[in-house]
Amino acid sequence: MKSLVLAEKPSVGREIARVLKCNNKAKGYMEGNKFVVTWALGHLVTLAEPDNYDIKYKQWRMEDLPMLPEKMKLKVIKQTSHQYQVVKNLMNRNDINELIIATDAGREGELVARWIMDMAKWKKPFLRLWISSQTDKAILDGFSNLQPGTAYNNLFDAAVCRAEADWLIGLNVTRTLTCKFNAQLNAGRVQTPTLALIVNREAEIKKFIPVDYWTIRADFGDYFGDWRGNKDGRIYDYTKAQELEVKIKGQPGIIKDIKTESKSEPPPLAYDLTELQRDANRRYGWPAQKTSSVLQDLYEQHKLVTYPRTDSRYITSDIVPTLGIRLKAMGDGPYMLLVKPLLGKTLKPGKRFVDDSKVTDHHAIIPTEQPLNLSVLDEDEKRLYDLIARRFIAVLYPPFKYDQTTIITEIAGEKFISRGKVVTDRGWRAVQAGNADKDNADTDAEPEQTLSQHSINEQVVVKKIKINNQKTKPPARYTEATLLTAMEHSGKFIEDEELRESIKGSGLGTPATRAEIIEKLIRTSYIERHGKELIPTSKGIQLVDLVPPALRSPELTARWEQRLTDISRGKGKKTAFISDIRQDTIELVNVIKTDTTSYRADNVSKTKCPACGKNMLLVNGKRGKALACPDRNCGYRQAENEDIFSRKGNNRATQRLIAQYSDQEELGTSLGDKLKAAMEKKNSEK
Repeated sequence: MKSLVLAEKPSVGREIARVLKCNNKAKGYMEGNKFVVTWALGHLVTLAEPDNYDIKYKQWRMEDLPMLPEKMKLKVIKQTSHQYQVVKNLMNRNDINELIIATDAGREGELVARWIMDMAKWKKPFLRLWISSQTDKAILDGFSNLQPGTAYNNLFDAAVCRAEADWLIGLNVTRTLTCKFNAQLNAGRVQTPTLALIVNREAEIKKFIPVDYWTIRADFGDYFGDWRGNKDGRIYDYTKAQELEVKIKGQPGIIKDIKTESKSEPPPLAYDLTELQRDANRRYGWPAQKTSSVLQDLYEQHKLVTYPRTDSRYITSDIVPTLGIRLKAMGDGPYMLLVKPLLGKTLKPGKRFVDDSKVTDHHAIIPTEQPLNLSVLDEDEKRLYDLIARRFIAVLYPPFKYDQTTIITEIAGEKFISRGKVVTDRGWRAVQAGNADKDNADTDAEPEQTLSQHSINEQVVVKKIKINNQKTKPPARYTEATLLTAMEHSGKFIEDEELRESIKGSGLGTPATRAEIIEKLIRTSYIERHGKELIPTSKGIQLVDLVPPALRSPELTARWEQRLTDISRGKGKKTAFISDIRQDTIELVNVIKTDTTSYRADNVSKTKCPACGKNMLLVNGKRGKALACPDRNCGYRQAENEDIFSRKGNNRATQRLIAQYSDQEELGTSLGDKLKAAMEKKNSEK
């Protein structure tokens, strides 16, 4: 008898097959003496479409909404049905007595496998491979420590709840908006409140009115000081600033106080996916999706880093004995000198890095035991690996230490503050290649200076007094780095303090989904990238006004995410969650139906739809810009610069137009001729 191993991707499946010595290749699987290894192609099974429940849902009609199937159905994805059939046939083999789930060790990976099992009606025993890296050692260790498949039932329940919630909320709200406003508008439980964050920030920027203010700086020769007659040293009345200048000009300064404190700054926490995406965006300008893609290659292809889609920045205690091996594996090349001090001692990282209680499915992203060979990495892979490697080393380094000196100098009774820093131990900052200081810099902080030896009551000469004029600044537009932070900590936007505290730690989406949410908002023309900034379009701004307040607030989504997390940990019930989602769906649809807000498309072109005569919309298509009829009942679509009279005849709307208005028997075979004649007849009937 043999065990069937189900991986998520062909590349992972082939690697597992190699490690398990399954050398016999077949179409869609590999076989050995003990194991048969096959794979999905991502999802092979998904939730059924609305018209799979009732043919009436093929048409989008307001009177049919909301759609609330009593029981959600599954269907095989047509494009990958060939591989599903391979997996199903293997499952039905008589010599297969158990299944080992080897899909990605996370919520979505569990869903991929279980839906295939449900569709294929798998009834035999099944086990779970749960590993955090793709090295040969990790795979072998994982197979020697397989877990009962049923131990992950709660995770599967959470995954199903997520999928069904997205179907119920997303499809119903999208159809309702589209039907009501006769425009291609879509919304979702995560993407809409994310869009709202960007739209609200843009509104804050537009209504912001800059205000002038002044600061005063005194130059004492070997050091300078800033006026602090109030909390921030800002003076909003220029006359007052001038009066202060007159008051202190030509007067001596007296040092009233000198204080030196020794300070220590601990190393940063290790990376989770969101923090890594933030850092890559700040330093390289990368979209979050690019970071995810490059990271997946480092994990899956090169096996140099641990599981990517983690939300933890800690490791578990069982990883500690492996730290030395990981450091040795990366000890060549640019990291040799950085790693060397760590290899000569016993590593005992504290609770700041090692905390079992703060690791659920996977620990922080760290290097594996795989020997590093930089020559096989492309430039992007090298850059991202460098971030992970340096952060990992930095975590194990001592704190950054410095002495901070503060001098209070008084001039004519007015207080001036001077601060200086002397580094005593660069500690972990020595690892960050000069980036950490820049990344952590406070733009409003006082400039650093080195303060010479002075004494209390010492009189100093005021060499120069300078008044600086500045303006208050509006809040900055979101970058992907700052948006990821806002999505992760969306609870802070909730006004209710008690509720805000109760959902602390819950955000919009998960580390694994946030990048795709941002990309979807861009694809659907709700936001645009301008350099690093994310700016809402007119369509995006209008959509936020059109959707119910509950859906655009992070409150509802954060509650849902918290409940999904609880379900995955066995603290919540699937049935109760779905029941509430169904009720929320009804309420959201009803709010949209009764709303009186109007929508005006801002992407209307001058090109008339040849099928119905309406001005077409310029939209983003899969192959670039496209023109689409705004009327869904028409459905005509063409490339922006395409001549409709030279088309190959594969457009449904074109075919409908020809069928309705042309006399087929009198025409030749040219689509152009047919379409011209159909349009002439259509126009003559108006």
